[in-house]
Amino acid sequence: MPSSEHGQGKRWQVRYRDADGQQRKENFEKKAAADARSAEVETDLNRGQHIDRAAGRETFRTRAEDWRTSAIHRERTGGRVERTLRLHLYPTFGSRGIASIKRSEVQTWVKSQAARYEPSTVGSHFEVLGTVMRMAVMDGVIRVNPCEGVKLPEKRSKLVIPHPLAVQALIKAAPARYRALVRLAASSGLRQGELFGLEDGLDFLRRQLEVSQQLITPDKGVQHLGPLKTPESYRELPLAPSAVLAVSLHMAEFPPVPIQLEDRTDPLNVKTRAVRLIFADDNGRPIRRSTWSRVWKTMRDNANAALAEAKSDVRVPAKLTLHGLRDFYASCLIEKNASVKVVQVRLGHSKPSITLDKYTGLWPTGEDTTADAIESVLGGLPQASGPEPSALVVPSQHDTGTRTLA
Repeated sequence: MPSSEHGQGKRWQVRYRDADGQQRKENFEKKAAADARSAEVETDLNRGQHIDRAAGRETFRTRAEDWRTSAIHRERTGGRVERTLRLHLYPTFGSRGIASIKRSEVQTWVKSQAARYEPSTVGSHFEVLGTVMRMAVMDGVIRVNPCEGVKLPEKRSKLVIPHPLAVQALIKAAPARYRALVRLAASSGLRQGELFGLEDGLDFLRRQLEVSQQLITPDKGVQHLGPLKTPESYRELPLAPSAVLAVSLHMAEFPPVPIQLEDRTDPLNVKTRAVRLIFADDNGRPIRRSTWSRVWKTMRDNANAALAEAKSDVRVPAKLTLHGLRDFYASCLIEKNASVKVVQVRLGHSKPSITLDKYTGLWPTGEDTTADAIESVLGGLPQASGPEPSALVVPSQHDTGTRTLA
């Protein structure tokens, strides 16, 4: 219909109510363009696929912040998402209208990321971008996710599994306060937060450890106890006698001191209580990641110096972290023929597929015994009655009859 400004500027106006019942208006210079837009809107509304052009002009930063502040994240995950958006996505896409971002631009961004970071890191950054775009599609802000079809760099294995001699050197080089922690990490596959949050649950007689909480050190805020990563992370671990002895001697030399910490292991019953952590820093406080990084670097350097002095060819890899001792633990189980399910349960993975994807290269292939397995089951079954055939009869490739092979 002609607008009130008919005859000046954009003379034609399309009016409609969107899926939420809100009236919308769009002005056009020519009637043909208005007719085309009217038909497009009517079709999209009938299909439930209407895209709000005004929302599409919102910046990527606006949409991403709406998602970030409303999404349910674990505390550590929330911090990682905030850093990814602020450091890696907003500098490129933050001020752009979200509907204007093209797949080719996302591919260019991925390529620039791949030149600076490991493939797994690029994938983590891309996952955040893709989630924001996917939510924009679901909210009817954009029609197509520009992340679809984008090629990511091929992931390379990041497993850094130390030689047993390197692990032994690390244990010997560790300061007395942390020596049992390093041995327990290599003997149990506990995550860093699970190690730092150990308070009780160690059964010295049965040589078992119950994992039920972790120490969380957020980017902002105070350290506190929190729930484990997944329901499967709550587990009981059998421990080697040497690990149990090491922890026992550690607790005798460094008795746990009560520390007032907020306990958020039960979200419905958050409280501050006296916590007796098995492992603490030199001041008796919970271990911070920054503190541990310094301790670990000194420990690694001292271990390598000792290995060099002993004229050993083994070294502690430069990229090895405390998490690498978790991979070392898994590799030891696999070497001793532990099944995928056993390794999954011991590590607290949520699914066996996660364990298999990460460690598939460590399971030995061995000799193919599939034929022997079937023969052992079916080989003893009686054959059909009648004389044994003296020749093998197979279908001919050129006719429907048969031919005999001598």
